[in-house]
This record gives sequence, C-alpha cells and structure tokens, in this order.
Amino acid sequence: MIIYFENDQDKVELGEYIEKRLHDALNVVAKLHDLTDDAEIDVTIVDDEAIHEINRDYRGIDRPTDVISFALDDDLEDSDEPDLIGGPEEHLLGDIIISAETAQRQGEEFGHGLEREILYLGVHSLLHLLGYDHIEPEDKKIMRQKEEEALRVLGIAEENFDERRVEGVH
Repeated sequence: MIIYFENDQDKVELGEYIEKRLHDALNVVAKLHDLTDDAEIDVTIVDDEAIHEINRDYRGIDRPTDVISFALDDDLEDSDEPDLIGGPEEHLLGDIIISAETAQRQGEEFGHGLEREILYLGVHSLLHLLGYDHIEPEDKKIMRQKEEEALRVLGIAEENFDERRVEGVH
C-alpha cells in the first residue's frame, strides 16, 4: 500500500518511531483486507484547531474530534481521468486526518499512551475507508472485531475493551 504521511502540527512530539508504527498498522489492515500494492491513502496529523475547522466545515460539528476519514475510492477504470500510458494505476482509498492533541489526551484517558492511540485511530479510520462503520450495533461489533484483529497482529490489542472507545471516536 502507498501511504503518504504528513505531520502538520508541532504541539505533540510524535517522532519517527510512531510514524513507522502507524505505517506498520495501516499495512497490517491492508494485508488483512487483501488490498493491492497500488492502494493509496494520505495520512495527515494535525492539531485540535485544524481538526475542529475540518469537523465544522465538512461534518457540521463545531468541535474538535480525534480522527476524520474522507473516502475517495477513486477507481481509475470508472473515472473520467485520462489513462497514463505505462503509468501507475493507483487505487485512491482516501484521506485520514488525526488530531495529535486529542490522541494524546485520549491515550492518557484510556491509560495506554499516545503510540497505541495513534495506531488505533489509524486502524479505525482505514477500516472506515474500506466501508466499515459502527452506527448500528451489529456493524459496530464487526468493526470492533476487525480493529482487534489488526491490533493483535501489532501486539497492542486490549482484551478488556472499554465501550467508551468506539463511542468516543469522531
């Protein structure tokens, strides 16, 4: 999977290790869902002010949140874009925007720290891009199982999951 990463905030120190682990987490989800190497996502880390603005402008919710997904799923076969002869044929899944400040607060609140929270939010958001949701109880159960499957592979699953977790996302 092609992952473009950008850290557009300076309020929370993430470091290269967390960025690498986030790439690992997203690639675990990609592998578990048989995504091809040409699947592409953009991941942007922002502060609370930036995600508040995005949440207000695109979702009509006037407060910061932890993560927002914008699904593109722009399959080039079906688009009006011209084909590039001999060019790559990326499958654009979408954008993931994570608030580092909210991730840090939630990591402290849930007692597992910033790294696990960032990884969880990345996994959760990529699952949204793949069509999973948690509005209906049965869908929520399925999505939660998919999250835990990926987190187990990463060695950071929480067996005693707190239901506040899914309710607090977005």
